[in-house]
Amino acid sequence: MADPHGFMNYERKEPAHRPVPLRLMDWREVYEKAPDGQIQEQATRCMDCGVAFCHEGCPLGNIIPEWNDLVRQERWQEAYDRLHATNNFPDFTGRLCPAPCEGACVLGINDDAVTIKNVELDIVERAFDEGWVEPIRPTMQTGMAVAVVGSGPAGMAAAQQLTRAGHRVTVFERDDRIGGLMRYGVPEYKMEARYIDRRIRQMELEGTEFRTGVSPTARDLAGFDSVVLCTGTAVARELAVDGRDLEGIYPAMEYLTAQNRVNEGDMSVSAINAKGKKVVVIGGGDTGTDCFGTALRQGAAKVTQFDIRARAPQNRAASTPWPMYPLTYRVATAHEEGEYVVTGDESADEIAALGLATRGAGEALGKRIYSVNTVSFHGSDGKVETIRGNEVEVIDGKRTPMEDTDFEFEADLVLVALGFTGPERGGLAHELGMEFDARGRMVRDNEYRATVRPLVPNFKPQVYVAGDNGRGQSLIVWAIAEGRAAAAAVDKDLMGETALPVAVSPSTAPITL
Repeated sequence: MADPHGFMNYERKEPAHRPVPLRLMDWREVYEKAPDGQIQEQATRCMDCGVAFCHEGCPLGNIIPEWNDLVRQERWQEAYDRLHATNNFPDFTGRLCPAPCEGACVLGINDDAVTIKNVELDIVERAFDEGWVEPIRPTMQTGMAVAVVGSGPAGMAAAQQLTRAGHRVTVFERDDRIGGLMRYGVPEYKMEARYIDRRIRQMELEGTEFRTGVSPTARDLAGFDSVVLCTGTAVARELAVDGRDLEGIYPAMEYLTAQNRVNEGDMSVSAINAKGKKVVVIGGGDTGTDCFGTALRQGAAKVTQFDIRARAPQNRAASTPWPMYPLTYRVATAHEEGEYVVTGDESADEIAALGLATRGAGEALGKRIYSVNTVSFHGSDGKVETIRGNEVEVIDGKRTPMEDTDFEFEADLVLVALGFTGPERGGLAHELGMEFDARGRMVRDNEYRATVRPLVPNFKPQVYVAGDNGRGQSLIVWAIAEGRAAAAAVDKDLMGETALPVAVSPSTAPITL
């Protein structure tokens, strides 16, 4: 049983952030290591609430109260075992998940929720430091071969579960490295690529085969017993306005991928560089915020993020009552960096690294603007120079331009971050004859099976769909949960039964937070 008084004895504390001028000079993660004892204190805030709604909030069904109490007692290895029983990659979710479990924390009804995400990350990092994370090799080989197409979190989770069940698993990835959007879409200041690499090494030692730089055809997959599609939602949502074809306007993912390739050592300078430029990011979600932080590190003269939504309230909005994931005003680490105000006392190194010479003292590095809509782009010599837009308000559920709010905004680099519309419909999806629903998602049944009409004769493998390509654009924690559940469905169909755990069914899972 947890300490029933812990939440009264300790306040919520999160790990400190590295100083803004220092962290903008590199691509290392922004968080400092928590001081000794802090994580145990935070775990102690988890109370004996009787019905742990954090379970409902977590798509993986993480046994949160149990590993919180084990951390409180400093029984770290047992906490690690309990954590890994439900989550293949807590080192990913501990860095990238927005923590819907914390939104459902009972303590969050009238107090600050438990720092579940930070405790989770500390457990797994301690496990790696202590050497507790080892390959889990299958105890038998089934003789069955499974292809997993796509190596994002859903694909990696499905592959690891199926390999451990004794199947021969091959992961196909069209990029030159494994990891999907975690590798090329997430900036390294949020999660360094080395954390993906160490998981790949673990999976290879378990027996999973990775093939990079390969876009498999239906004919390539015909010899497998089962195929799991985890190809994500790669089609970006466009901004169809006048002037979109001007030079200097790019999809967000193209921009983020270019910088991540620099960090991987593929090139010395990004092909899309914000240094010294007036950058506007269109889109207020996570991808837009990632662009915001990346542009600051590249030394942009000014970064502005447009969000068509109104600014969220400081406290939980009435539209998202507990235990729903709360709509509240949040300051990401990138926005924290944007709020940094140039003092004029920065060192020569900081001025050079941050591009501070282009800014005056007393000026913040970046800002967010809410309730704005982009109407058109304008420029000269084929290059973007300004954005025209207006302010909007919601009337009868629709965003409507407000009178006399038209504006013009300077920009010589525009990054469009409006999310994704669904998976690609050509290539393998076309060859398999995949069906798509009205929202652009691959159609599947309650056991993740897809109905296919392959163009290749005698195509025998059952095809399964997991992750964003089946549920729509969502969270990393949902991707891992779906990968695990799809793996259980595959194993059951191949073997007649399965011991693999299932945390979520596509028939009951909500589409987004």
